[in-house]
Amino acid sequence: MTLEACTELVRSGDPDRFGAVLVARPEDRPSLITLYALNLEIARAPFQSSEPMLAEMRLQWWIDRLAEMGMGKPPPLHDVLTPLWEVWGKDAGFAVPLAEARRRDCEREPLAGPDAVVDYVNDTAGQLMGLAAERLGTPAEARGVVADQALGAGLAAWLRALPRLQPWGLGLAHARPEDAIALAGIAQDTLHRAARSRRLLPRRATGALYPGPNVPQFLNGVLKGNINCFAQVPDITPFQRQASLAWLALTGRWWR
Repeated sequence: MTLEACTELVRSGDPDRFGAVLVARPEDRPSLITLYALNLEIARAPFQSSEPMLAEMRLQWWIDRLAEMGMGKPPPLHDVLTPLWEVWGKDAGFAVPLAEARRRDCEREPLAGPDAVVDYVNDTAGQLMGLAAERLGTPAEARGVVADQALGAGLAAWLRALPRLQPWGLGLAHARPEDAIALAGIAQDTLHRAARSRRLLPRRATGALYPGPNVPQFLNGVLKGNINCFAQVPDITPFQRQASLAWLALTGRWWR
């Protein structure tokens, strides 16, 4: 039950966030690694059964353990929860809303339109980046900047995943290209707004704010109609990922 288990989980399951963790200060990395490992586990929980009720029971187990941790009760020995408790302590309870937001995934109900997608991304990617950035010293007055960055990055990631989400019933109720374009526009606008207010955020928070590789290029492609998000979207190559993370490490620029 060590930090190494969380590290390997994030390395294999979320390589973009793993790369960003390496940019963070060494003393901040355990907080990010354990949080991102938890996020992977609760995101996977609804898919561990095709029966919505069983899927929700699996998710509820995580919610209950996090709530208990928030009240000061240590979790049972576990590859993710034990290191999370050692690093976050009672603050792990702040992740309960992050887990609660995944109940929709258990239901396998598609989202009605762009507004519903924005709400979902705010509750998932937004909660996650908010917790990470606050842990890395982001002041209260900058939470709106983090929320903008999280929404833009989260929408871009959601649109990239859309070809896989649609068959699961977790995408959009209607495969309308104009909805994908609208979401790409919202993502671009919120990322630009966050970039304009970047001075409110400490450099220490860089590792929590990274949106992923090639986000501006991807969003531009969707907006111009060159990328159909309901079909196969372009893969991120290892070179693109490495180059993007190298730029982040070299410059500390989480914005573009």
